[in-house]
Amino acid sequence: MQQTTKRQEPYRVGISGSYGGLNLGDEAILQSIIFQLAQSLPVEITVFSRDVEDTRRRHPRAARVVAVRDLARNEIIPELERLDLFILGGGGILFDAEAKIYLREVELAREKSIPVMIYAVGAGPLETSAAQRLVRDHLNLVNAITVREARARKLLEEIGVKQEIIVTADPAFLLRPEALPVGTLEREGLDSGQRLIGMSVREPGVAAPDIDQNVYHGLLANAADFMVERFDANVVLVPMEPKMQDVQHCHAVIARMLRAQRATVLKGEYTSSQLISLVGKFAFAVGMRLHFLIFAALQGVPFVALPYSSKVEGFLVDMELVMPPMHLVNEGRLIAHIDRNWDNRDVLKEKIQRKLPALQARAAETNEIAVQLLLSGRDVTGAMTPASVSDARP
Repeated sequence: MQQTTKRQEPYRVGISGSYGGLNLGDEAILQSIIFQLAQSLPVEITVFSRDVEDTRRRHPRAARVVAVRDLARNEIIPELERLDLFILGGGGILFDAEAKIYLREVELAREKSIPVMIYAVGAGPLETSAAQRLVRDHLNLVNAITVREARARKLLEEIGVKQEIIVTADPAFLLRPEALPVGTLEREGLDSGQRLIGMSVREPGVAAPDIDQNVYHGLLANAADFMVERFDANVVLVPMEPKMQDVQHCHAVIARMLRAQRATVLKGEYTSSQLISLVGKFAFAVGMRLHFLIFAALQGVPFVALPYSSKVEGFLVDMELVMPPMHLVNEGRLIAHIDRNWDNRDVLKEKIQRKLPALQARAAETNEIAVQLLLSGRDVTGAMTPASVSDARP
């Protein structure tokens, strides 16, 4: 076993991604990364955030928070130079419209010889040659690359990434539920004893350019009406991006329902772990967003997904669940899937409980690779693999 001297000061780790309270799935990722690192080593965490105050409030374990989008190159460099490791990820951040934004700090860190790890990211769409070249050139210079689904590895290999790419899993699989504030269900109007079914939406945007909101609003509205009638349930729409357009899209779905009085939109502000607890109150779930589906799986809630992207499709592959991509789903087909899965929900629960441990073990590997990089120091070169992690531990 490799001998290491006991380090007196904490390891300094910077984490950059889509952080700043815009998306509860991304905040779940950040919460998990910070927690896993803090459990493994003495660390001082710097978060590169789009909203400094929000990050400080949500993640008190972070010692420093940097307004990454507000600072110029020469202002960011001192923040990077003090680090022992720079982490980019996780989440779906390597796509055409924004890859250049997220890779700026990767480039600067490598210029200053700071080890860089790509942490459980998704990739795509990457259709422009400029974006492909940018991602390829930067990732071929980093010290470790992990992705959260096999399709992301395949895409990165296809665009020319030669470094070893390790498939792990989304860090959110390692989160645990947190107790809800007293009176939450009453404030949300969910304490009537009525069966609850959760739903999530996904707004069109640069990360999901092929979504037609008029189509999916109708799909979800019809599915919601069906579940109200068939299961005698109230429908709860969960905005995963409450500061963006999710709330508006949730209300747009309800506006197209015939039984709109049996649907509501969550109004409170919750941490990711609190939202996991709230999802646990649902008897069933239908959703588009990946982390809404992960939260359902963590609570053993049977679900039907509307796979709008490869990351959702990859999750379903890992769970061995069959669902066609959203563009091949019409109202009848979606309702048929919901009806069949409702009738087989005990079988679905058992499958979720059986598949989840392997995904959680894969998610833990990502942290082990980060720990190995920190223990190896700034002179580390080449890719890191989970198999050699034990050799680097003190």
